[in-house]
Amino acid sequence: MKICDNCIGNKEPLVLIAGPCVIETAELTSEIAEQLVSIAKRRDVFLIFKASFDKANRTSFESYRGPGLEKGLAVLEAIRSRFGVPILTDVHEDTPIDEVAAVVDVLQTPAFLARQTSFIERVARAQKPMNIKKAQFMSPWEMTHVVEKCRRMGNSRIMVCERGVCFGYNDLVSDMRSLAALRRTNCPVIFDATHSVQQPGRLGTASGGERAMAAVLARAAVAAGVAGVFVETHPRPDQALSDGATMWPLDNLDELLSVLVELDRIVKKDRFVEAVIDESLKG
Repeated sequence: MKICDNCIGNKEPLVLIAGPCVIETAELTSEIAEQLVSIAKRRDVFLIFKASFDKANRTSFESYRGPGLEKGLAVLEAIRSRFGVPILTDVHEDTPIDEVAAVVDVLQTPAFLARQTSFIERVARAQKPMNIKKAQFMSPWEMTHVVEKCRRMGNSRIMVCERGVCFGYNDLVSDMRSLAALRRTNCPVIFDATHSVQQPGRLGTASGGERAMAAVLARAAVAAGVAGVFVETHPRPDQALSDGATMWPLDNLDELLSVLVELDRIVKKDRFVEAVIDESLKG
């Protein structure tokens, strides 16, 4: 598939989806975007900038959700115009999809809503590229049905995103076999490195996480062969208003990305291994 004339696929060069969990201020979001654009250019990586204007699935009523639709879209539109970078944002069941689709390049459906048929079909009908997050309670092969719902709406520009699976209470685990199994959807596979280290509800009124493990899982995912990695990042994660426990420090992203790009180059050069994996998935 293509986004802004850039090819995205499991055998194409690595794509980076990155940005803050949620828009905190216009100034901070622009600062993060500027640094990400510079890092992506240095590493010759196609960047899709990510930020949410509303986080509807927060742990507590008191949790910060974002600036809302009007102010949030204005921030995202300004970043898209200033930096020329494609924009990805979350949509929810009550989001005016067409209004968002007029501003952003990729619509992301939250993991908790992956099984909501009417919602998935409504987003697909906007005919925008989609990043569909696999629910924490779903197996990878169930995603073929989610993708089929979109295709029946005439939308085949779909990425499927692994973000870990429930492991008892307040924890997630990532099975690297899932990344291969998700290829059965015939969609680019994205690995969400930062949400995969989340510990949902662990802090009582907020989710915890093991931030350092995001780099471990990102390297493993790229070695397994994916189209792209999803990394939420912030210059001061411990002060972030949402998902601070899992966001990767912005100052450390360039170093991590350099490793991921090199791993991606090696893995995708080895066509024999890719052929063996693809053949095994036909069964």
